[in-house]
Amino acid sequence: MYEREIAERQKGLEFGMNQAGNRMEMTSADVDTSADVAVVGAGPAGLYAAYCAGFRGLSSVLVDALPEPGGQIAALYPEKKIYDVAGHPAVRGRELIDNLVAQVAPFEPHYLLGRTAASLTSDFASGVTSDLTSDALAPDAGAGWTIGLEGGGRVRAGAVVIAGGLGRSVPRTMPCLRPYEGRGVAYHVPRLDEHRDRDVVIVGGGDSAVDWALALAPIARSVTVVHRRSVFRAHEHSVKQMYAADIRVLTDAQVTACKGAERLEEVRVTSGEEELTLPVQALVAALGFITSLGPVAEWGLRVENRQIAVDRAMRTNLPRVYAVGDICTYEGRVPLVSVGFGEAATAANHAAVELRPGSRLAPEHSSDREDVPLS
Repeated sequence: MYEREIAERQKGLEFGMNQAGNRMEMTSADVDTSADVAVVGAGPAGLYAAYCAGFRGLSSVLVDALPEPGGQIAALYPEKKIYDVAGHPAVRGRELIDNLVAQVAPFEPHYLLGRTAASLTSDFASGVTSDLTSDALAPDAGAGWTIGLEGGGRVRAGAVVIAGGLGRSVPRTMPCLRPYEGRGVAYHVPRLDEHRDRDVVIVGGGDSAVDWALALAPIARSVTVVHRRSVFRAHEHSVKQMYAADIRVLTDAQVTACKGAERLEEVRVTSGEEELTLPVQALVAALGFITSLGPVAEWGLRVENRQIAVDRAMRTNLPRVYAVGDICTYEGRVPLVSVGFGEAATAANHAAVELRPGSRLAPEHSSDREDVPLS
């Protein structure tokens, strides 16, 4: 996601450490590492899959194209409150990710951030695949998979859990915005306080545009929302709050020009027959994203409507390869974060049985474990 931003944030950075002291690599150098389970995607479902693997005594590597854990939540709405996560009446996106990182920390996962999983190569002698209906699949015990990383390096693992969320996402933009990307134009708001006392223009009419406008209104010097239609796609209650707040709303309008020397300084907005010039130090283009599976589409997985087909054990058509979260599909799936957590637990525990034949599918009760801090 956000390839240009990732490239900029990677410059000069070899690796960092998270708050728990686990290594989080961000490097273009070759990486050659191995683990019991490779998790592709370090969003909520991926982090929880690594936790569940660790609880079963399995080592893990998390690979993510973004420069920090958290996936879509960290990238798009870290400051937004989420209300549908079990056990949390309300939790900010950043807090949820911090808690997930802290939860998996005792099991010392290896993070490879800012790295794209480009290829998947089988180490199975038979090269067998599953039809998603048979439980008789028994690949060689010592075999597994090799993930090739874009830019060099590889990860070897006995099992793979794909938790890529919406896949590779490229933000929709407009020609006049491109010259100011990173110089006043952004596609999400990682930290609200960065816009304190700024004149902010938000372009878009969906939930992200309205949510950011409401969140920035108490912080920014001014907030203007520009939407090319007369009706917003966002939640009706949020739209009513926006109109009631100290936010300027321009509908049937569009940004037609941007001006500024080193950074964005003003935009021209056409609204009907009226043309306005607005001062601006930050423009948030909440125009949506163009999504695709990216390299995963070439891995030989069964794909339905740009999602990876799985069975009730979260198995794909490839042995010991699972898919969880919004990147997977099966009949009746509900696209919620809480559902992704359950899928992650299912995949990790089935992987544990595959990697250690004879072990139980159901893990022991976590309340019986006193040797590992679980929070």
